[in-house]
Amino acid sequence: MSVALLERAPTVDGDGVVGPDGARWNLRMKDLCEATGLQRQAIHFYIKEGLMPPGLKSSRNMAWYGQVHLDRLTLVRRLQHERFLPLKAIKAVLDGEHEHFGASQRAFISDVKRHVDRHLLGPERLETIPVATLLAKTGVSEADLAELDRLGVAPVVERDGERVLAAEDAWAVETLGELRALGFTDEAGFGVRDLAMYEELVSQLFEREMAMIAERLVRFSPADAARMVERVLPLAHRFIERYHETKIRRFFAAWE
Repeated sequence: MSVALLERAPTVDGDGVVGPDGARWNLRMKDLCEATGLQRQAIHFYIKEGLMPPGLKSSRNMAWYGQVHLDRLTLVRRLQHERFLPLKAIKAVLDGEHEHFGASQRAFISDVKRHVDRHLLGPERLETIPVATLLAKTGVSEADLAELDRLGVAPVVERDGERVLAAEDAWAVETLGELRALGFTDEAGFGVRDLAMYEELVSQLFEREMAMIAERLVRFSPADAARMVERVLPLAHRFIERYHETKIRRFFAAWE
């Protein structure tokens, strides 16, 4: 739903308004909270982050919502709580960030997915680990975990009153704990914010890799393309690791 549509003046129709989608919006914020179990602060946060459209105000202190909001909240909650996707990844899904791929390219990637090795798709059901357990084990602080969550590296959700994260994301917290133990502390001027550059670089690299797969591997069968992706990953990781070390060695070699 476009912002332009939402900027149109609502048509008041009895108990509610007629939304820009032509459907009656007759839900209040409290109705959304009751239907989803979310606090109003969380719903307002989703609206602020662009994960769902804002309501339509019929007065200064009254806004109406519709089925489109319930559907969007249900989807966001499912992606966040079942698949542990970070909010920016969910927003990319909702915004159709990959719509620049043509229909044939999207179909090809879907076919490749059916052939790719299971470990690259992740488990069908994600195991979880309590936040308290992981923090006690690694020595990572709540503030550091909140930053990892914000970066989208280790998303935290609440289930049955307990804060958990996906077990497959625990490596990020464990790695941060090791970095802290090595002396990369706040007191020394290091913070989780320094990991943001790695997140940005990997995200950019990933987007270019996906574009390359969609543009160049289409000449192969989906099965062959999947096999090539599986086999190239260790080589690409080795190249990145070794070249990173090479750059550091060359830096010190050139230092007088």
